[in-house]
Amino acid sequence: MSASAARSRAQQQAIEQVETFSSHNYHPLPVVIESGSGAWLTDVDGNRYLDFLSAYSAVNFGHSNPELIAVATAQLSKLAITSRAVYSDTYGPFVEGLAKLCGKDMVLPANTGVEAVESALKLARKWGYEVKGVPEGLANIIVMEGNFHGRTISVISFSNDSDATDSYGPFTPGFVPVPYGDLDAIEAAMDEHTVAILVEPVQGEAGIIVPPDGFLTGIRELCDQHRVLMIADEIQSGLGRTGTTFYCEQAGVVPDLYLLGKALGGGVVPVSAVVGDAEVLETLRPGQHGSTFGGNPLAAAVGLAVVKLLETGEMQARSAELGAYLHQRLAEFIGNGVTEVRGVGLWAGVDIDPALGTGRAICERLLAKGVIAKDTHGQTIRLAPPLVITREELDLAITALAEVLVEARG
Repeated sequence: MSASAARSRAQQQAIEQVETFSSHNYHPLPVVIESGSGAWLTDVDGNRYLDFLSAYSAVNFGHSNPELIAVATAQLSKLAITSRAVYSDTYGPFVEGLAKLCGKDMVLPANTGVEAVESALKLARKWGYEVKGVPEGLANIIVMEGNFHGRTISVISFSNDSDATDSYGPFTPGFVPVPYGDLDAIEAAMDEHTVAILVEPVQGEAGIIVPPDGFLTGIRELCDQHRVLMIADEIQSGLGRTGTTFYCEQAGVVPDLYLLGKALGGGVVPVSAVVGDAEVLETLRPGQHGSTFGGNPLAAAVGLAVVKLLETGEMQARSAELGAYLHQRLAEFIGNGVTEVRGVGLWAGVDIDPALGTGRAICERLLAKGVIAKDTHGQTIRLAPPLVITREELDLAITALAEVLVEARG
């Protein structure tokens, strides 16, 4: 599984090309990927890597998933985009299937996760003014500290990550941040103008932070008491990643709006959606919100295929079973180069002892051993393999991590 230590001229040229002509809004690992299958990626030199990032959970069902590729290829040969100016034959089945998967009434399609978040913020305000009766211009939305919902202006307006906010003001008003996991702080922040609480059921970018017991059920109860919408951003945690279709299920909670993306496109095309109650989504009327590519025939066909994959429950069961094994194995490293492990299902945040180096340094060492993972917030590495991974492949990656930790200790 080990990758070649020396990059070929082809790889070096490709990296230099990106560094010269692309904006530097990412800091990629030094590898140039050419193809992927299942849980594996292959670079331009033929070296293979286990993918423990899954494009931030966009590739839950594996690279080049044959069922999804077949659907996409068939649809591409017929029709890719029409805009919502007309009906398409794939759109209806997609929105019906996704609404039923979520146990909700209606779907508002979009493309990227942050577009779904922005759409939900607009919907919450509109519902607040037109249904709840909040005076125009006074609606507020409670958000969590440490959140990550994307990087548009409105969304970074309630981020406390300086990398996302520095030099981008002025920011959009109307958001009230509170500590994640603190129900008392949420209740204290609520007033008659509160229209929604936006929460990641598990905070992903923050380092796979699992909420304390009772937190999500407490939010649901507060929302019910104060007639406030509960918006669950399941863009990373949803669609099988945590061992259930949505992490909210594990808390016995149903939000008013689900925000979905990433894996909804099956790693094939960008697909996202707001899925929720008719009382909220029916506030939109023609001309008030739109998306040229949202719900396009190709996206709808692939999105429906993803829904069908999830309807069987197989992917969720794999994530639960293999996730338990992954966390059992990772726990062995605590006190041996790792200070803490968090997560649920096939999703883990592993805090690296600073004495061994940064999370980035550990990820670079893993890359040299044929495992792709990504760091966040300095010392944490995120592990999120495709749900199609096998126990044997998990063992390969865990062995590589064990070797890296030993080597980093010197």
